Amino acid sequence: MSEPQAHLLVVDDDERIRSLLQKFLIRNGFLISTARDAAQARRLLDGLEFDMIVLDVMMPGEDGVSLTRSLREDLATPILLLTARGETSHRIEGLEAGADDYLAKPFEPKELLLRINAILRRVPSARPELGPKVLHLGDVRYDLERGELWRGTEPVRLTATEAALMRIFAAQPGEAVSREKLVGDLGRDDSQSQERAVDVQITRLRRKIEVDPRQPRYLQTVRGSGYMLAPD
Repeated sequence: MSEPQAHLLVVDDDERIRSLLQKFLIRNGFLISTARDAAQARRLLDGLEFDMIVLDVMMPGEDGVSLTRSLREDLATPILLLTARGETSHRIEGLEAGADDYLAKPFEPKELLLRINAILRRVPSARPELGPKVLHLGDVRYDLERGELWRGTEPVRLTATEAALMRIFAAQPGEAVSREKLVGDLGRDDSQSQERAVDVQITRLRRKIEVDPRQPRYLQTVRGSGYMLAPD
């Protein structure tokens, strides 16, 4: 039995690009819905569930970064930003807003496909509960079997990248993981900008774990070695 197709939402104000992306991604096995702007995207998101959002940054009205920041208040669906603005500062702005990855235009369609598949592989799949395997981080707990983070009785929403980082750290608590290894395990290319992107993701994850993210107790920086998860 074949796996169900992933359903992607493509948001771009350029009709030609929307159509090209839709045709290309359908040929590569995805279900595709499209939106011309943030308002139409919101209407679709209100009524449908998507496995991923491919979102143009430069749109009239509400831009892609603002939409990402707003969606992240209550939506964990992976978001890939597309933009003609390729400077590192703009990539960091998108990642800080909650995007999982960032692809600068113009790009090769194959690279887009690789990025999409890499992000979808990082999304935790539902697993049967085999028993309580939990790491405690103060008033936060992480369920290793289910890949879920909880604060009391409330689930803490994680993006696909944040969930992938938690799985990496939880697999070796108390051991430092280098930035280079994190870049590789997340399926990123090996570059200083990608290491900086990992730093941004760590900062975001700390906000969901730590009492004071500026003085992390549980997701620590290990000088010269990388980062380490230090549960109770």
